[in-house]
Amino acid sequence: MNELHAILATFAESQHNAEPVFLATVVNVKGSTYRQPGAKMLITQAEQMIGMISGGCLENDVFHHTRSSMPDGQPIVVTYDTNADEDIVWGFGLACNGVVQVLIEHLDVDNSLNPIAFIQQCFFRQQPGIIATVFGVEGTVNVNIGARFMLNFDNSITTNIAESSLVAALTQDAQIALKNQHSSVNKYQLFSGIVDVFLEVIQPPTRLIIFGAGHDAVPTAQFAKALGWHVTIVDCRANEATKERLTMADEVILTRREILDQQVCVDKYTVAVVMTHNYLDDLEILKLLLRSPAVYIGCLGPKHRTARLLEDLHAEGMDYTTEQLQRLYGPVGIDIGADTPEAIALSMIAEIQAVLTNRCGGFLRNRTAPIHQRHEVKEKLTRSVGV
Repeated sequence: MNELHAILATFAESQHNAEPVFLATVVNVKGSTYRQPGAKMLITQAEQMIGMISGGCLENDVFHHTRSSMPDGQPIVVTYDTNADEDIVWGFGLACNGVVQVLIEHLDVDNSLNPIAFIQQCFFRQQPGIIATVFGVEGTVNVNIGARFMLNFDNSITTNIAESSLVAALTQDAQIALKNQHSSVNKYQLFSGIVDVFLEVIQPPTRLIIFGAGHDAVPTAQFAKALGWHVTIVDCRANEATKERLTMADEVILTRREILDQQVCVDKYTVAVVMTHNYLDDLEILKLLLRSPAVYIGCLGPKHRTARLLEDLHAEGMDYTTEQLQRLYGPVGIDIGADTPEAIALSMIAEIQAVLTNRCGGFLRNRTAPIHQRHEVKEKLTRSVGV
């Protein structure tokens, strides 16, 4: 279970027990920081802290803010400047040179703008969404810290922001963020002041389909579940014992290759690994996957075996495009010298992660660009709204 799933589970438990809870979210960073905007930590009345917003140095201070700095229950933003000399005085010793802004808020289960409930909804529907959170206000703008705007995948909107011009601008930017799947920190210039907003893309868990139920499917599923992915295992042998042996999977489909397309749904959020160790099964599976919108298709086995599969599909009359072949990875995995089921699984999951984040999977010490360049949320130029 990854930290976001743990936060969702703990929140559900706290609500069942009618226990007050607080959520801390990194909403903006500048310079070098351990976590990026969107990192979350849930704080319970029982003094549990689920999730991390730093390398372990800010969490206790944030916890104390929930006990001493929020008597009226209103959201607050705490800024940690790790460039300042006071860092040593405070005793954080962050070892990073950056600024971190953290929004701390009390969560109300009955609030229609509860961010945890919205994330749970996105996960349940397997659809992305946008949470826009106000974390900075200058001037006399009629907008409060912690105010929210939420956009569902179907373009339905929920918000408590009264400024119509700001809502219009957020609607446009949220739709762009939903399409591009990129979070951002935006600054909006209104008639009476400036509003800083964190637009966060909420992604449903990566959906991994493992075609094959051999012993090597076990560590592959375990690594994927550790990352919080949704794992489906497809067994073309239709062996009932598979369900008992692969209980870590979210779903196990027992089928035959002749009816595969009737039982397995592959969408644009799907990544798949073909590892049945049966050539004829792999042939039918690859036919299904190449025609699908799956973002990643991994094929276990040597390069010449994958080439032969493609040749046989072509001989059957299937034509595949360059775009389809670019989504096919065979042999599957990153070159880490893997020669055991566990190491091979690690290699495959690492490659999928690299593809999903548009990285090459090389050594970080050889990277000249910032480590978080791809995901770092950058402050946009001030956007004038209704001025």
